[in-house]
Amino acid sequence: MSHRNPIDFLAHLRKFNSLSGLHAVSGAAEAASPLIETEHFGDNPGNLRMLSFIPEGLTKRIPLVVVLHGCTQNAAGYDVGAGWSTLAQRYGFALLMPEQKRDNNPNLCFNWFVPDDIKRGHGEVASIWQMVERMSAAYHIDRARIFVTGLSAGGAMTTVMLATYPDVFAGGAVIAGLPYGVAGTVRQALKEMRHPSPRSAHELGDLVRKASPHKGPWPKLSVWHGSADRTVSSANADALVKQWLDLHGLPETPMAKRDVVGFPHRVWWNSSGETTVESYTITDMAHGTPLGRANDEHYGVAGAYLLEAGISSSFHIAEFFGLTGSIHRQKSVMPPKAEPDSVMSAKDVRAETFKPRAAAGARSGQEPPRGRRGFDVNAVITRALTAAGLMK
Repeated sequence: MSHRNPIDFLAHLRKFNSLSGLHAVSGAAEAASPLIETEHFGDNPGNLRMLSFIPEGLTKRIPLVVVLHGCTQNAAGYDVGAGWSTLAQRYGFALLMPEQKRDNNPNLCFNWFVPDDIKRGHGEVASIWQMVERMSAAYHIDRARIFVTGLSAGGAMTTVMLATYPDVFAGGAVIAGLPYGVAGTVRQALKEMRHPSPRSAHELGDLVRKASPHKGPWPKLSVWHGSADRTVSSANADALVKQWLDLHGLPETPMAKRDVVGFPHRVWWNSSGETTVESYTITDMAHGTPLGRANDEHYGVAGAYLLEAGISSSFHIAEFFGLTGSIHRQKSVMPPKAEPDSVMSAKDVRAETFKPRAAAGARSGQEPPRGRRGFDVNAVITRALTAAGLMK
């Protein structure tokens, strides 16, 4: 799905939101997704919803992936569409999917351009950080393996989270998003979506360096963008890559180029040989998350801004995060911990002491509700979409 410019795109969103079919899709997705809501995770200054999924039987320290949906979408719909809970179940990692509310943004976009929502310790970024802390308190989350990814507005918000909390996240992946700090108003956001302002790599890097007390090391980054995207110009992908190459002190010339399932893939690595920045260009794809097969499995269900492209971005992103090395086998259910004495207040968030990621330790607390035992995501997706008349 493509549009001539962002204004057409926003007009389309208003029309799409009025369609009764949207409610049918949303209901089917909620029935198909194993996400469970946690209502109390902090004082929630950004007024977001917290939904999560933990496969049962995980006995070791658990990686966590934060997934941010795009405009007009919700957490369950993006989970079903991009296949994230299927991957979490298969490879054994925790899933956190914050959800926007219409009170905050009428088109359910994360507010990646609103100054009060993109400042460390404030607004939506503080709410997402509180959710991560809640998950870390409730489960044996591996603090060295917390990642974030998202599409479009969720992709732009991914860069916001990486910039404002680089001590929390080991890496991120942005699909059809924008660099951090390039817009502070709706007008600027629309302009940058279509025509990114010319900035040097160092200027882009400085926008991130000013966002937190962090001095490095910086999270690694995977960037995905369709070459036929008319909603968010693919020039934003190039600017985003430049921003993170500058942070990592890497040259703009790729260290390796290759094709992955027929799509151009550029790679940069650090002095230890670890891939630190990578980018995928999905040729002839419009605005959305690319779907496809990986290792003889298909992840996700095509829909609005969820596009069959012959490559599963979700799988390759999970692989970039280092999460696909082994198949999860259910063993025993991890017992819940004791309820924490209190949740974080806005004062706690604002007064939070900066701690490097490696030194951060988990607090004790009661885990939020688990997903269904032995949950067969693909089977439930098929049944729900068939019942809703969306699949034959």
